[in-house]
Amino acid sequence: MKALVYRSTGSWYDVYDQSGKKWKARTKGVQRIDGITSTNPIAVGDWVQTEIENDAEDTLMITGILDRHNYIVRQSPHNKNLHHIVASNIDQSILIATLKDPRTSNGFIDRFLVSAEAYHIPAIIVFNKTDSWRKKELEHFETWKDIYQSIGYKVAKMSVAKKEGVEELREMLNSKISLLSGHSGVGKSSLLNALLPTVLQNTKEVSGWSGKGMHTTTFAEMFDLPEGGKIIDTPGVREFGLVHIEREELSHYFPEMRDLLNDCQFNDCMHTEEPGCAIKAAIVSQGSHFADGSVPVFAERYISYVNLLESIPEKGWN
Repeated sequence: MKALVYRSTGSWYDVYDQSGKKWKARTKGVQRIDGITSTNPIAVGDWVQTEIENDAEDTLMITGILDRHNYIVRQSPHNKNLHHIVASNIDQSILIATLKDPRTSNGFIDRFLVSAEAYHIPAIIVFNKTDSWRKKELEHFETWKDIYQSIGYKVAKMSVAKKEGVEELREMLNSKISLLSGHSGVGKSSLLNALLPTVLQNTKEVSGWSGKGMHTTTFAEMFDLPEGGKIIDTPGVREFGLVHIEREELSHYFPEMRDLLNDCQFNDCMHTEEPGCAIKAAIVSQGSHFADGSVPVFAERYISYVNLLESIPEKGWN
């Protein structure tokens, strides 16, 4: 029978069959997906084919993985040549970011957005902890909001602590399967408490000595939303390493660059040292700074592009 994976703990999976019954399941042998070298061949969000192993104990044996319509990955924290499937069969990805305690860098945001673009998953950026903002943070938010909205991404703000903006986010989640991601300490577990009052999530204070969040979610887990749809909570990540994205294709995952690629003099332009580059011409045309001191979208995002390009092996992934 078919079942949907809600939680993975590495060796056992929590799955629900099509009647809504919950089962414990494990794999039969080694499951492989063609073309995917992953530390976890079965991910939350997967539909799997199963056989009853022990009816009395409500356990199933997973015999196969049904086709995915998409998935999103990150670099394995244990092996840079492997990737870890964060979740599959996703309608949209929600990145929870914070401007302080901890600070989410624009580099981290751009890595996440590139991964979402590569796997054709719409992304929304939501900045949490607005209750702690002062003038500097508000101005910073407006700058980033202008940048990301100008290239087509939805940007929102909220304070889970003050229950501000949560209902607006709830509407975005309605009837969709949404991936929830972000650094540890940005408030993902607190948000789930607000969205799902009956689901208890352990929350911890951000570590004061390092400014880094303490992990409160160990494994990815999917929850049913009362209004319809599902939300997948993921362990907080410190970095979102790119995998299997080649240097030549990176610019295709920057929407503001994509429309200009055919205007470059060379088809294999990397937009760094080559003459006749339309991307660099757009930066010069826009300028490196506006009169108010803010950084235009092309200049700001180009820095991220170059940093990401340098992180991709020149000879490709093994």
